[in-house]
Amino acid sequence: MSTLTDSPARYGLISRILHWGMAALFLAQFLSAAAHWALPRENGLRELLWSYHVNLGLTLFALVLLRGIWGLVNMHKRPAEPGVMGQAAQWGHALLYALMIVVPGVRILAALGSTRGLSYFGMELIPARATEIAWLQAPAEWHGEMGWILALVVLGHIAMAVGYHRVIRNDGTLERMAG
Repeated sequence: MSTLTDSPARYGLISRILHWGMAALFLAQFLSAAAHWALPRENGLRELLWSYHVNLGLTLFALVLLRGIWGLVNMHKRPAEPGVMGQAAQWGHALLYALMIVVPGVRILAALGSTRGLSYFGMELIPARATEIAWLQAPAEWHGEMGWILALVVLGHIAMAVGYHRVIRNDGTLERMAG
């Protein structure tokens, strides 16, 4: 049996690398957003952390899509949680993935109708327009709020992994993802 793919006993190396790598990147992303919100303008730390927000967001978006495809390919092999808690876990993960796609998706949509366009590490992905398209901008007005909802859902995910699976049930779920 390959250690790269998932099995009923544990998550494979690729799933674990994607999970923990994205966890670290999401922490950096949430820190950049928190600094942007909490620190005064012209603050060096605020500007430093905010300077990578778009590039990191696009990187995470690509990783979310990759991880989603990997998860679908391995779905039938993964450790299963039966019953009501299994259903709750499925709904929780669906919400998590939906937000991980929609939050950056609305900003990408806005870039399609923006006078600024969109670049990724200096490479132009979406050229700037001469005039903005308002209806493409409108959903992006909720980007920040949805980002904070995503952060709360992530905290709920952590609370379930540590609080429920590790402390209450001690069922090995966290260990299967930790490797």
